[in-house]
Amino acid sequence: MSSSPIKICVAGCTGWTGSAVTRGVLAANDMRLTGAIARKAAGEDVGSVVGLNPAGLKVVATFEEAIGQHCDVLIDYTKPDSVKARVLHALNNKIRVVVGTSGLTANDYKEIDEAARKNNVGVVAAGNFSITAAVAKQCALLAARHAPSWEIIDYAEPHKPDAPSGTTRELAERMAEISKNHLDVPIEKILGQKEARGGTVAGTQMHSVRLPGYKFGFEVLFGLPDERITIKHDSSPSAEPYVAGTLLAARKAMTITGLVRGMDTILFGD
Repeated sequence: MSSSPIKICVAGCTGWTGSAVTRGVLAANDMRLTGAIARKAAGEDVGSVVGLNPAGLKVVATFEEAIGQHCDVLIDYTKPDSVKARVLHALNNKIRVVVGTSGLTANDYKEIDEAARKNNVGVVAAGNFSITAAVAKQCALLAARHAPSWEIIDYAEPHKPDAPSGTTRELAERMAEISKNHLDVPIEKILGQKEARGGTVAGTQMHSVRLPGYKFGFEVLFGLPDERITIKHDSSPSAEPYVAGTLLAARKAMTITGLVRGMDTILFGD
């Protein structure tokens, strides 16, 4: 006998990534879309909104309306200013969560982890659910064990509001757990414009480029005397690279308690 499908609610179902994920959920044999949240499309059929045939499910404006129809997992692709409250609300209702929205800090995730453990449910969060981005991050974590000096550059479209990106912030925090980044000249001793050395996250200097023509990408630059290595990831304008990873994360969230951060953790373990 097959198990029941996972009941999914997608917050941000009309967004660039959220709409692709919604289509992925509707197509998955082991999932059923029971909630769809988007203020501007409230009242419309979610299938029609994401470019498919009508699905028989109306988009609602708030999470409170969506949980009137039971869901097992909330997938959130919304905005940094609203995601934390919605995630905590879901956890306190014993709903598992996949966080694809960027902009949360390490302290935010500490609070989310505590709420998840208190309610005995799981959370999977990643700044980027792309499989190839996860592979690049895993390579960077490996390199950090042997090359103790690095910096990170992230690239994105000009209207992306958070800097650095959630992907690279998460990576910097993970790298700090492995090794301490070495700076020959501490930032406070820089002459001239200290801002030219970027922002500091968990000991890593971060440089965020926001220009037309970019969608998303990042580089991790490592240097040793007389040699260097760059690990680089680029993505296309399509959101499809994030769908498979997001659905995998939803399945993972059903099996864990507490917070798991990073698509690379799902693929490769801690």
